Amino acid sequence: MDPSGLKLNFWENGPKPGQFYSFPGSSLTPGCGPIKHTLNPMVTGTSVLGVKFTGGVIIAADMLGSYGSLARFRNISRLMKVNDSTILGASGDYADYQYMKQIIEQMVFLGYVDKLGVAYEAPTVATGFGAYLAQPLMREVVENKVEITKDEARALIERCLKVLYYRDARSYNRHEIAIVTKEGVEIVGPMSCETNWEIAHMVR
Repeated sequence: MDPSGLKLNFWENGPKPGQFYSFPGSSLTPGCGPIKHTLNPMVTGTSVLGVKFTGGVIIAADMLGSYGSLARFRNISRLMKVNDSTILGASGDYADYQYMKQIIEQMVFLGYVDKLGVAYEAPTVATGFGAYLAQPLMREVVENKVEITKDEARALIERCLKVLYYRDARSYNRHEIAIVTKEGVEIVGPMSCETNWEIAHMVR
């Protein structure tokens, strides 16, 4: 702990590698039956993109909730302001995000861990199909410049969102963008990208 009483070790009292976190107040006790996890998510969201720029970070996600192959919900938010220096973006099972949002609003637990228990820090991040389509585009810009501005980061994110809309069948042309700087957190949107389908007849 530092003199102000804040914990410096984020993972103190957290789960050990390969184990699950036990939320305070949970009614589950050992021997009360199997631990259940979502094996067949119902409503899912696709990619979340993130880029670090000089003085802050920017993340973005579209607003589509897919029910299987059906584009069922077209106005759901997958970005959340946690506090004045933290934002959360979620892809995958929307119910899991809703549960995590509820836990965070109670200020019980917060962290970034993927489904394998891997936590990491990087100047660019992408989930879902964005890890294959958008991540190379973001890395190309970030790795070739010492610093990028907020406007450059936003333009890059919007370009990647447009690419995902064209190429990811589970993406949608309606999104939100969250920006964190020393001034605080700003969530912009919903908004749409300008698109052009004139060459669609050439796609076979």
